[in-house]
Amino acid sequence: MRRRHHFPLISYAVFLLSPLLLLLVLGETNPSDSSFVTPINWDLYHSSDDLMEQIHSLVHRHPDKLSIELIKSGNKGYNAEVNVVTYCRGGKESDDRSNFRILLTFGQHGRELITSELAFRILSILSEEQFLPNKNGGILKNTLDKLVIKMVPIENPNGRKRVESGDLCERRNGRGVDLNRNWGVDWGKKEKDYDPSEENPGTAPFSEPETQIMRKLAISFDPHIWINVHSGMEALFMPYDHKNITPEGLPSQKMRTLLEKLNKFHCHDRCMIGSGGGSVGYLAHGTATDYIYDVVKAPMAFTFEIYGDNQTASRDCFKMFNPVDLPNFKRVLNDWSAAFFTIFQLGPLHLDGNTSKAADKWVSIDEYLDGYLVERKNRYGKNMEVIDVGMQEIKTYFRLFLLSSVLLMFMFCSRIAKSKYSRNSMPVLP
Repeated sequence: MRRRHHFPLISYAVFLLSPLLLLLVLGETNPSDSSFVTPINWDLYHSSDDLMEQIHSLVHRHPDKLSIELIKSGNKGYNAEVNVVTYCRGGKESDDRSNFRILLTFGQHGRELITSELAFRILSILSEEQFLPNKNGGILKNTLDKLVIKMVPIENPNGRKRVESGDLCERRNGRGVDLNRNWGVDWGKKEKDYDPSEENPGTAPFSEPETQIMRKLAISFDPHIWINVHSGMEALFMPYDHKNITPEGLPSQKMRTLLEKLNKFHCHDRCMIGSGGGSVGYLAHGTATDYIYDVVKAPMAFTFEIYGDNQTASRDCFKMFNPVDLPNFKRVLNDWSAAFFTIFQLGPLHLDGNTSKAADKWVSIDEYLDGYLVERKNRYGKNMEVIDVGMQEIKTYFRLFLLSSVLLMFMFCSRIAKSKYSRNSMPVLP
């Protein structure tokens, strides 16, 4: 009789588990194997619908501090809507433009869920339902009394929906355009490593409803500080993205000084500082921050990158752009919410408390009218929505008025010159 071989217990276990171990090794070395892509951790993250529901409830509980509005836009059958939350003591903005104005936007790229969670945390602290450790409440309250803060928790809700339905690497909007390449400064230029699946700039500057909404909001609100919040690395960027230099002069020095303080106290000297174009290793054209700085003339315009896991395979996008464990999740929210409240406190001081904006801002007729109408609508509510229907007509009449004025002036000057020439050429009678 042949003897039955008795494997030792450990060897038997290894034998049974060897196929699984092989798969794990292959999954680690083959980033294209989607079966090992980290899924969204719904124990840590809200869905976009749930997040906005939580924010609406927060606003409803604190009408003395917070208000919310929904702005809609569309283009060629594609529609988008963006929620804008305003923090202002007393609950309502006034016509007084002496307050220091800060505009923050989160979730411009769909896959960067952690940025919208940070927006919710900041709003919770502003409403005093949560608190920052190691912050002097009295000083902070006096600072916040002088601020008006507008926040866009999810700038790209359509792209976010695509991520939530399983396309975890998607950064573009609902029709495949990168919203941070769709702005008007240096739009459409493509670098050698251009990837349309990542950086599609759209058919024209501001072709996308989301960027149209944000442009109108920026022009009407006229912020002193603008911050576009992203993830993918840890960095504190200032202009420019489309060239590898920073602006010259005192304003640039003030921006850098503020960023160096944030890096020291909140980023623990881990964050990269400088221009986006000069620090990341590639140039980005048509970005929001460059437009806000160059055209809207915000004295301080930043792009913050609040988290990144550069050890992760490029296919594993959720893990690359978002913390997936509770300790890191809490650390990111605690560190960066504290950093934003430092900005709320130091920002006005770095601008010498001067809340007046530069007088040499030039914008197009379309931009002016867009911003003007949004501002009226924000201030006076739904009664002004009728103006939106006639926006194109208003722009057309305004252009016709300017054109007719120029033509009349030309005709008037021509007539004067002609009559003067006739008088000079008339023969003198004896």
